[in-house]
Amino acid sequence: MKRGVSPNRGNKDNHKKEEQSGAHTSPFIVIFTDLDGTLLDHNSYGWEEAEPALRLCRESLIPLILVSSKTRAEIRALHQELGLSSPFISENGGGIFFPKEGKHPYPSDAVLSHGVRKWSIGPAHDFLVKALGEIRDEQGWKIRGFSEMTPEEISSLTGLDLASARLASQREYDEPFVFMEKGVRNMDTLHHAAGQKGLRISRGGRFYHLHGKSDKGEAMGRLVAWYRTYHPLLRTIALGDSPVDFSMLKRADYPVLIRSSHQYPELKKVIPRLKVTQETGPRGWNAAVLDILNDETSIGIG
Repeated sequence: MKRGVSPNRGNKDNHKKEEQSGAHTSPFIVIFTDLDGTLLDHNSYGWEEAEPALRLCRESLIPLILVSSKTRAEIRALHQELGLSSPFISENGGGIFFPKEGKHPYPSDAVLSHGVRKWSIGPAHDFLVKALGEIRDEQGWKIRGFSEMTPEEISSLTGLDLASARLASQREYDEPFVFMEKGVRNMDTLHHAAGQKGLRISRGGRFYHLHGKSDKGEAMGRLVAWYRTYHPLLRTIALGDSPVDFSMLKRADYPVLIRSSHQYPELKKVIPRLKVTQETGPRGWNAAVLDILNDETSIGIG
């Protein structure tokens, strides 16, 4: 099976020469994926059912970009477990990180932070914690943010073990929160309150998230522009399972909604090219990625 030129081969000038000479006509593919409920099982956090497609990505030298509400610390652990070297996006687009083992030179304006180069897009976590407290007081709602929770509470809410829960608490650009009482709320009011502070609220699989105006789609767009300086002929695949992923799916050449317990019947109208999987979690992820990559005609390979 043919694939786009590997990031290991040549430099930027060589890629341009290949394009101009017509020697390189296969697109370079980049995959952007959500984690919980998508690449990872919603309950067990396992990814093993996606191994056939992950193996194909490794063999074909296709960058796999992890894009999640998870923290840098959480994603980095999974990133190493999967043997990845590509950049990754944390906390719903708040930060983009470039590991030192990456195949391309990191961007010149990426800042060194704990051994990893990063682009910071979202506001600092301290600002978000303060803003959430103000919103809670203004609305009179019982809201509890991650910053107020112990690792034991986070573990109970997420099903993570304590070590993983501690990694989840290391927020930099996003403050997850839950409502502590049941009842119907005017979410427009909540969104407006966040907007007054220059912030946004998104809903993920388990939590609401208070964050800056950037989102997964914007962070994806920045990485796509960076990759295109090396690979002008580029195609993107994006996979997600919840509304926080929609901005990413809208930008993709091949958007995939992983089936979940929630239904989004109107999304197909917004994204006509959307593919919806038959199965959930990593099993659905595996089938979708294999279908796209093995359909050489539809993706323009070969």
